[in-house]
Amino acid sequence: MQTFAKLTWIELKLFAREPFAVIFTFAFPLIVLVVLTGSFQPDDEAFGGARPSDYYLAGYVGVVIGAVGLIAVPVHVATYWERGILRRFRASSISPWMTVGAQIVVGLLMAVVGSVALMIVGKLAYDAKFPEAPWLALLGFVVSALAFLGFGVLLGVVTRNARAAQALGMLLFFPMWLLAGSGPPPDVMSSGMRAISDVLPLTFVVRSLQDPWLGEGLDWIYPIMLVALLVVSLAIAMRTIRTA
Repeated sequence: MQTFAKLTWIELKLFAREPFAVIFTFAFPLIVLVVLTGSFQPDDEAFGGARPSDYYLAGYVGVVIGAVGLIAVPVHVATYWERGILRRFRASSISPWMTVGAQIVVGLLMAVVGSVALMIVGKLAYDAKFPEAPWLALLGFVVSALAFLGFGVLLGVVTRNARAAQALGMLLFFPMWLLAGSGPPPDVMSSGMRAISDVLPLTFVVRSLQDPWLGEGLDWIYPIMLVALLVVSLAIAMRTIRTA
């Protein structure tokens, strides 16, 4: 346990020193949240009766999760693979589960910090409301974060190269960001774009947050799909690490 705590602390400091990850985890969601929220009237009908400030605040908590899972974690894990650090960890009797666990704990902490920052800005700047069903929103947040962190580990293990991981993460992040309910509201999308949006993993995240946030309950299909993503991602990632 002491080894795991030390490893997690080191990973936390390394994350804080990575400007690219910090920008996409903290600055990007905050800036776009302010821009989008200020671009709509509070009574805009495109949001199904919700205020844009509430709709986008919940959605951009999902964007924080997406940024950590698709951009920060894959690059870090791929860098470890590329430089042989994962092999050295194994030679030092640090198990793959401990290494992956430290990544997930740090990623979860960063997602929490980024989300809290969004909530503070949303409340102070736009009087955005906090979740109407806080426990369901919290459940959606935890499941979503774990799923995307596990997926991020898989991306890093599969690419095995920091530049490739960054390119793949960005390629996945931006279309999901625009179509998952954190860009244009679904009511203004074409039917084809809505069909694509409905199958994107980040859409599952945003819906798991927005629905309980706005008092619409929780459609359990989204957390279930995210748990499946987590299990499959970790299973493949751990098998790949062990056989490397």
